[in-house]
Amino acid sequence: MALVQWLSPAFPTGGFAWSHGLERAISGGEVTSAAALRDWLGDLIAHGSGRTEALLTALALRADADHAALTALARALAGSAERLAETEAQGAALTRTVNALAGTDHPPAPLPVALGRAAAGLGLAPAEVIGLSLHAFASTLVQAAVRFVPLGQTEGQQVLASLHPAIARVATWAATADEGDLGTAGFGADMAAMAHEEMEVRLFRS
Repeated sequence: MALVQWLSPAFPTGGFAWSHGLERAISGGEVTSAAALRDWLGDLIAHGSGRTEALLTALALRADADHAALTALARALAGSAERLAETEAQGAALTRTVNALAGTDHPPAPLPVALGRAAAGLGLAPAEVIGLSLHAFASTLVQAAVRFVPLGQTEGQQVLASLHPAIARVATWAATADEGDLGTAGFGADMAAMAHEEMEVRLFRS
């Protein structure tokens, strides 16, 4: 229940304010339908930043995790200034609220590191934590697309449901992967995140 609460839209991480570059992809005509959104998010999860964040979460969950080193690594892996701001702002918000709830005193960290560190004491299977975190990541972006493409709520939920198998595969992989397995091929999404910084009219912070 604690993990579900932390990943809920009601938890004050401010995820609704960030689109992870998706706003630029929608504005540029690359994501204009449910099918295009499914492909975009599926690639993020299987090959891009979603995959990277899944592995960072997995590494932060481990008993021997060096969270300071993982914080530096997560910052270095952010593909743009807005991506860095996104992961740091959400991670700091999550840490601040979990500290208040649990009586801990953890320093701020990028979101996947903050989540893995906080969830390490819950006694949950790593693949479960990673899978739910990826689902929350995808859900936030689906809701951004529902508002901005726009899509209907049912279409958005159909996209999210279609991503469940990919989420499960990446979560299972990340649970036993190592730091040497880090890598990304989500160059289009990275470029969209960079280009978002120069948009004159923006609804989202990334």
